[in-house]
Amino acid sequence: MGGTFVISLDFELFWGVRDKRILAHDQANLLGGRRAVGEMLDRFAAQGIRATWATVGLLFFDAKDEMMAAVPAAKPRYENAHLSPYPTLDAIGSTEQDDPYHFAGSLVRRIQDCPGQEIGTHTFSHYYALEAGQTADEFRDDLRAAVQAASSFDITLTSLVFPRNQYNPAYLSICREFGLTVYRSNQRGWMYRARPDGRQRIWIRAARLADAYLNLSGHQSYVISADDDGRLPVAVPASMFLRPWSRRLRLLEPLRLRRIRQAMTNAARRDEIFHLWWHPENFGTDLAENLAVLDQILSHFARLRDTYGMESRTMAETASLARLPAPQPVQRVVRKGGEALGHQGESAPRPLS
Repeated sequence: MGGTFVISLDFELFWGVRDKRILAHDQANLLGGRRAVGEMLDRFAAQGIRATWATVGLLFFDAKDEMMAAVPAAKPRYENAHLSPYPTLDAIGSTEQDDPYHFAGSLVRRIQDCPGQEIGTHTFSHYYALEAGQTADEFRDDLRAAVQAASSFDITLTSLVFPRNQYNPAYLSICREFGLTVYRSNQRGWMYRARPDGRQRIWIRAARLADAYLNLSGHQSYVISADDDGRLPVAVPASMFLRPWSRRLRLLEPLRLRRIRQAMTNAARRDEIFHLWWHPENFGTDLAENLAVLDQILSHFARLRDTYGMESRTMAETASLARLPAPQPVQRVVRKGGEALGHQGESAPRPLS
C-alpha cells in the first residue's frame, strides 16, 4: 500500500525529431541527452528507482551495416513522405563513434547494467500509428523488427510507448502478437487526446504548457484495470510530462514542481499510480538545471516512500497491479412449467485464457 511511482522515458535521440529539426542545429542538445542518460541512471541506482526506457529500435545497433540488415521489408507509406526515416539512412554515419546521434548500442548496454531498469520499445522506426497512409501490416512489420533488434541484446520486450503519443487502439491486438503486454496511454484531458501531428494546433500545445504549471486537466493519479478478458495489453496512463527547465519560464518553476509533488502525494495517500515521463534528450540543454529538478522529484519520492510506503515500479511491474473488471450479474430465466435455470445476481463465469 502507499501508491506507485512510474517513470517512463522515450529514448530516441535524433530519430524522434528528425522530421522537425535540422541535425546541425541539434547536435549539442543530443550530446547532452546522451550524458543525461548516465546521470539519470546514477540517480536511479542511488535512489532505488525502477524505470522503463522505451527505446527506438534503430538505436540498438553499433554499426550501419547491422542497421541496414534489420530494416523491415514493409515500410510505412505515410502520405507525408518526410515522416519516414528510411530515405535518410544512406546519409547517417557508419558507427556509434562517428555518429552518436543515430546509434546508441553502448547506452542500451549501460541501461541494461543498471539495476531495476526495463527496456521497452518506442517502435523500430519511431512509427506514427495515426498518420495517414500507414497500415496495420506496416505497423506489424515495424514491431517485428523492434523485437528482433532487442533480442540481439537478449532483451524480451514487454512495454510499448507509441511515438508522439499517437495511441491507436486498433493496433493493440498486433502489440499482443509480439508479447507486448503493457503500453502507455495518454494523459487525461482533452489537450492530451491522441491526434495525428497535423492536428496538433498551437492552442492545444499552449494548453498543455499551461497545464504543466496550473492544474487544468484535473486529478492525474489513478488505478488501472485490464480489459474484459485480459487478452489485450494493459494501459498504464501517463500522469504528467516532465517538461525541460526553461530559462524563459524559470520564475514559474516553483509552480511546476508543486504541481508534480502534489500529484505524487495524492497518489501515495490514495494508493494510486502516478506516471511521469520525458525524453532523455529533454535534459540535453541546461543539463545541470534539469538534473536539479529531477533530484527534487526523487527526494520527494523518497519522503513518500518513507511516509506512506510508495513504491517505484516499471511499466511492466505496474501492469501486474491491473484489476480485472468485476463480474457482471447475469439474468437467469425460469422456464414456464420447467426446471429453474438460475436466478438474477449470479456472476458470469470468466473464460480462461
